Amino acid sequence: MDDERQRSDHGPLAGFTVGVTAARRADELGALLQRRGAAVLHAPALRIVPLADDSELLAATKQLIDQAPDVVVATTAIGFRGWVEAADGWGLGDALLERLRSVELLARGPKVKGAVRAAGLTEEWSPASESMAEVLDRLLEQGVDGRRIAVQLHGEPLPGFVESLRAGGAEVVGVPVYRWLPPEDLGPVDRLLDAAVSRGVDAVTFTSAPAAASLLSRAEERGLLPELLAALGHDVLPACVGPVTAVPLQGHGVETVQPERFRLGPLVQLLCQELPGRSRALPVAGHRLEIRGHAVLVDGELRAVPPAGMSLLRALSRRPGWVVPRADLLRALPGTGRDEHAVETAMARLRTALGTPKLIQTVVKRGYRLALDPATDAKYTDG
Repeated sequence: MDDERQRSDHGPLAGFTVGVTAARRADELGALLQRRGAAVLHAPALRIVPLADDSELLAATKQLIDQAPDVVVATTAIGFRGWVEAADGWGLGDALLERLRSVELLARGPKVKGAVRAAGLTEEWSPASESMAEVLDRLLEQGVDGRRIAVQLHGEPLPGFVESLRAGGAEVVGVPVYRWLPPEDLGPVDRLLDAAVSRGVDAVTFTSAPAAASLLSRAEERGLLPELLAALGHDVLPACVGPVTAVPLQGHGVETVQPERFRLGPLVQLLCQELPGRSRALPVAGHRLEIRGHAVLVDGELRAVPPAGMSLLRALSRRPGWVVPRADLLRALPGTGRDEHAVETAMARLRTALGTPKLIQTVVKRGYRLALDPATDAKYTDG
């Protein structure tokens, strides 16, 4: 029993490395992933302009106080709270709240509704779906021609939302509650890009569309965009908190996974299902071998393996049961060395790391093979 508990203590994401692009709530997301065993590579792809320093928000706030809109659309809880707090700091808090009491106030979803009510206001309407598309449908059904509509922008593109309102004849005033800018230090982003294209991460998480767009933009600047898209299309799982966040990736043909509820907790739970499901499990020498990103489970026990060893193991697992020549294994090793002795050194370390040397057989003068169990040999080696 104690042995079983020890083996299951590693967590569902043990052996996997996850890239985190978030600027806001990155620590929370990282902690959730680490608690489930993942190694986390944090690379904030954005920075946020503080509200009180943003002259654009101040100008928009004064404009709305001086000239009342017909409708105000509140899109995020943190943005709405930040707007009210910033207005307080400028001495405009009471005037803004008074203005918002006199207009039709729409809140996108329950969290925003909570922020609206915490400010002492009452929303006119809120969709259960948290969908901006539903908000747009309601406005267009009511008719927007000649109406003045203020939309709280929240750093993420609202595809077609503003354009559709303007096409319907509305005057749209954007309220930029916070703005995204590229990070001042591009080092972490570049390290994440390098890790993604070299398959050094197993997944990359995105919690905002600007973060996704920023990562793609930086990849393009470095000439790495084709390699990044190839990685995200096959070996590196792109996980988005919701459909709006996924828009820049989808624009490049990248399919993403998203949780049913657009929250950090469900996003992490989704990774706990998806990543182990993508790992390779093989019956080898009477043991169950599961190959993960930077580690291996041997009969459920987590074994850390050096990068060179993981490269050899992946090369062997692509042809389980077959002999893989030393020359092929040498090409699989990181670096461009030509000495086949490097294969023997890395193989010795791999066997030590696995703790079960008989998992990999040496075939004299030919190479190495995974010692696939005889009962399953035909399954993997026929044809």
